[in-house]
Amino acid sequence: MVTYASVSRTRQLMTILREALGSSDPLPPVPPLPPIPAPPARVYTPRPEKHPFAAEAARHTTALVGIGHVGTRYATDVLLQFQAELAITHTAVGAELPDDWAEKTGFVPVRSRVTSHREFLLRPDLGRRLDDDSLAVVRSRCQKGKVLYDAVAQACAARGLSVGTPVAARFARVWLEDEIGQEVGAKVAMILLGERPGLGTGDGLSAYVVYQPKLGNTDGDRNMISNIHMRGTPPDEAAQRLAALAQAMIAQRTSGVTLDLAKLGEVSRGYRAPQVRQKLVGT
Repeated sequence: MVTYASVSRTRQLMTILREALGSSDPLPPVPPLPPIPAPPARVYTPRPEKHPFAAEAARHTTALVGIGHVGTRYATDVLLQFQAELAITHTAVGAELPDDWAEKTGFVPVRSRVTSHREFLLRPDLGRRLDDDSLAVVRSRCQKGKVLYDAVAQACAARGLSVGTPVAARFARVWLEDEIGQEVGAKVAMILLGERPGLGTGDGLSAYVVYQPKLGNTDGDRNMISNIHMRGTPPDEAAQRLAALAQAMIAQRTSGVTLDLAKLGEVSRGYRAPQVRQKLVGT
C-alpha cells in the first residue's frame, strides 16, 4: 500500500485511478513499432505533346492555351514563364512617367490633384481633377474648340475632324478628360491611359472617348477600347476605330450606351499574323 503523504497530489490521484481499474502497476512498455516501408516513388511520364488543336490555337494568341500539366501541376517552364510575365505586370503598375517626358514629346504638361504614386493608387478620386496650376495651364495654353489627341490626329484629319492641343497629365484617371475637355470647349475628348497590364503586357493602352466632356459625366457616357498594343489591338488599327467613334459621336450628338455602334461604318481589319508569346525564361 502506498503512503499518500509521501507523494504529490497528482501521483495520489493516478494511484487511486489505477487501483480502481484493478491494478496499481505501471503500464507495460510499448513494443517498438514495426518498420514502415517508404512510399513507392511516383514516376511521371514525359510531358505529353500538345493536342494538335491546342497547338494551332496557341499560334494565334498570346493567351495561355493548351499548356498541359505534369501530374497535378504545371510544367516547370510554364510556371517560370508565368512568374516572369507577372513580374512585368507588377513593374508596369509601379512605373511612372519621367518628370520631363511631356515637354520632350511636345505635350502640354499638367497633373492631377495626386501628389505621389502611392496616393494615385489609393485615391482615384484625386486623379479625376486637375490641380489649380494645371487648370490655369489648360485655360491659357490649350486651343479652344478642338478635339482628340496627337496619336490619332492623322486618322481624325482624314475624316475631317480637327485636333486639339495634346496634353500629358501626370497621375491621371479616366474622368480627368471631362474637366480638360470642358475647359477648352471640345466636342469630343479622348484620353489614352497606360492600364490593364496583363501577363507579359506592360505596354498596353486603353482609350476612353466621350461626347461633350463635362464634370459629372459617368462611365455610361463613354466608349472605350482596351489592350492597345502590338499583341492586342495594334495602334494603327485602334486609331482608325477611335476616329470612327469620334465622328459617330459628333454625328449622333451622343456617346456611351446611347451611341448607335451599328452606324460607325466598316473599319477595315486585315488578317492577323499568328501571334508569338515572347519566351522570357529558358528551360
